[in-house]
Order: sequence, then structure tokens, then C-alpha cells
Amino acid sequence: MPDSDGLLFIRFMTNNDQNALEVLFKKYREGLVLFIYGFVQNADVAEELMMDTFAVLASGTAHYKESDDASFKTWLFAVAKNQALLYLRKQKIRFVSPEKDFLNNLEADANFQPVVEFLKNERNALLYRAMKTIDADYRQTLFLLYFEDMKPEQICRIIKKSIKQTYNLLARGKEALRVACERMGKSWDM
Repeated sequence: MPDSDGLLFIRFMTNNDQNALEVLFKKYREGLVLFIYGFVQNADVAEELMMDTFAVLASGTAHYKESDDASFKTWLFAVAKNQALLYLRKQKIRFVSPEKDFLNNLEADANFQPVVEFLKNERNALLYRAMKTIDADYRQTLFLLYFEDMKPEQICRIIKKSIKQTYNLLARGKEALRVACERMGKSWDM
């Protein structure tokens, strides 16, 4: 039995129920934009790629399969990641390197509303600042864990790593995040 979001998507595909797609769009829009921004480093492009992700869904190009071990959210974020990587390949740009400080760029873009909302929460603001200094792979997995509340089993499908590799990335990322928080004079309970 698919999750409720999966049922909404199936209802959209089978009955052309526009309200179902609108519900999914409103629910995942901000999280997808932030996730994609981690790849492309540009708020406008991230917004456009989020729209492209929903266009792929609406066109039926990507096929959602009901599964007990993969939720609709996992599938949706995998489609979004593929859209971001396709854009980067077309632009001949490599994925975010650890040296690039994409979170500084993100905070500097005052027009980027999802960030403003996230940074209102003190925990998220501390998390964002601390994530500036850690490796890009750690940032990606921790973003999915902390901001999107995904389980490691879901994350491994999105980042295309084994479950063991995902657990290792999460453990190392949490340790790097703890060290970064300590350098900032804050304690972080993960």
C-alpha cells in the first residue's frame, strides 16, 4: 500500500486530479528548492529546477512505483536530484565542492524566502551555520536527515549509495557537525 502522498500522485495520474498535484506541490516545494540549491548554488535556478521536477511528475515521464520500502517523498527527491545533476551536466558544472560555501551564498540572497523561514528557527539557523564547514556529501545526507526527516533507508536511495555507506556518511557527518558546533562555541545534541 503506497503512502498517502503516493496515493495523491496516483490519483493525479489516473484521474488527472489537479488538486492532488497542488497539495503535493505545496507540501514539498520549499524542501525541494533547498535541496536542489545545494547542488546548483543559485536560488533562481533551484526554483526553476523544482518546477521542472513537478513538470516531470505532471508529464508522467518519471514513473512512480508503489513500494513498501520506498516512499513517494524518497522518489520525489531522487527525481529532483536527477534534475539538478542533469542541469549541472548541461552547464558543464561539477557538483558543489566542499570548498564552495553555498550556505553563505544562500543566506546572502534575501529574496530566497524558504531560507528566511528556516532560519527563524534557532536550531535550524545553528545547523545551517555549522553545515557551512563540513563536506558536501555530509551536508547532503544531513540535510535529508534533519530538514526532510528522512530515514537512512530513504536517503540511500536518493544519494545512490548502499545503506552501509549511508550510515557511515551520516555518522561521519554528525561527528563533523558536532566538531563544527563546538568550534562555534555551541553544543549540538544529535
